[in-house]
Amino acid sequence: MAKRKTTVIRGGRLLDVAKHRAEPADILITGDTILEIGRPGMAAPADAAVIDASRRLLHPGLVNAHTHGHGNLAKGMGDRWTLELLLTAGPMMTGNRTAEDKYLTTLIGAAEALLKGCTAVYDLTVEFPLPSVDGLAACARAYADAGLRAVVAPMVADKSFYEAVPGLMERLSPGLRKEVEQYRLAPYRLSVKNIRAALKGWQHDTDLVRPAIAPTIPHHCSDAFIADCVKIARDFGVGLHTHVSESKTQVIAGYKLYGKSLTRHMDDLGAVGPDFTVAHGVWLDDDDMALLGSKGASVAHNPGSNMRLGSGLADVIGMIRRGVNVGIGTDGANCADNQNMYEAMRLASLVSKVRGPDIADWLTTEQVVTAATEGSARALGFQGKIGRIAAGYKADIVFLDLDHINWIPFNDPVNQLVHTEDGTAVHSVMVGGKMMVENRQLVNVSLAKLAQQAEAARARLAKLNKPHAALYRKLEKTVSSYCSGLCHEPLHIHRYGAPLGAHRFGQS
Repeated sequence: MAKRKTTVIRGGRLLDVAKHRAEPADILITGDTILEIGRPGMAAPADAAVIDASRRLLHPGLVNAHTHGHGNLAKGMGDRWTLELLLTAGPMMTGNRTAEDKYLTTLIGAAEALLKGCTAVYDLTVEFPLPSVDGLAACARAYADAGLRAVVAPMVADKSFYEAVPGLMERLSPGLRKEVEQYRLAPYRLSVKNIRAALKGWQHDTDLVRPAIAPTIPHHCSDAFIADCVKIARDFGVGLHTHVSESKTQVIAGYKLYGKSLTRHMDDLGAVGPDFTVAHGVWLDDDDMALLGSKGASVAHNPGSNMRLGSGLADVIGMIRRGVNVGIGTDGANCADNQNMYEAMRLASLVSKVRGPDIADWLTTEQVVTAATEGSARALGFQGKIGRIAAGYKADIVFLDLDHINWIPFNDPVNQLVHTEDGTAVHSVMVGGKMMVENRQLVNVSLAKLAQQAEAARARLAKLNKPHAALYRKLEKTVSSYCSGLCHEPLHIHRYGAPLGAHRFGQS
């Protein structure tokens, strides 16, 4: 058996989240795991590789609790999109993709994540009309090639968006109804068959890239399909991740269809438990939060996307107080426009502050960093393995340049990590004891080559998806007005940043 490589990191300042300090420390790594943390100059084997971390702040790799790898080729394609308009635009953004395109779009996101201090992601990736073994393998291979830790979950449904939202199909003209028939999804049993085949034949080291399953939105899936997804998750011991109460439209749809909240409906189908992650949860009410907390479930908080799509301001402190594990995510680059976890942390902090004037209800920077590391790690199923720099944990470590303007002067490292750092001070990034970013350069990915491939794919796909873009323009007004109308229906909670209709009546 080959001897495991030993590495010692010397001279860095190790972030202590609880104490808001960063004292000098050395880190001894064997293979992919942290063996010991000690005082500067600690003993190390004579043959250990030495990494000089002088003038570096060392913090645990950030963990993205929710993203969509398929969104990276669609970066910046929309402006005034609600969630429902984003779903309408899905075919023009992701249509006609080959397995190579699926690999490429995932690799773009992996590269950005690493360059911005993120070492693990939960990726809900989509294929139309159903997931494929080859497509999922391509996504997994992109993460393995980049050296980024990932959970890859096929995002699946058996109802189209137009079938899922009560009354929307009836609002469309007969001509548009006929046109959207092309977006009908495959029967769910075919999706189940392919997912099982992909999970059974998984080729990657699950310490680096592992699978999960993601029924996209509860009311986009038949109850039978969700039940099968739950069974797959239990049979293979993988995570279950779905968008729950992201927008008010979703919540209203849930009450119309089930007479109960989407959270309660998912619980009735056996989905809610320690391996269950709610994406967004903007419109969860107190009972929903208490249910999730009592079952050990997680919420992936995506503050940038929630504001970008006009979904609202999530009550994250309410979730934490009710025992919900909270992680932080960026969401996809097609609806949040970047994969910057530093920005996501800053926005998580700021969103909590604009919800009301009582500072006791504001997230602390300590809570934000913990959510973006240990909280997200738990959502990914990597609890106890990543999210901390501690003995026994994987050596996923970010090296920030303390000579960068973001850290001049150096005051409180936890506050500055959340409120000041924007990713530009990232000097190097280690995943599993190996450098994946070194001196601001990706080790395994050529950005020049990536840019060339992305431009070729973008141009080809834009041409192929022109018919989808034309149909989107026909659908936009009807979808927007109908879903906006649903959002004006009364509900017992309010998550918008202003009273509904305030601008119409001159309120401020």
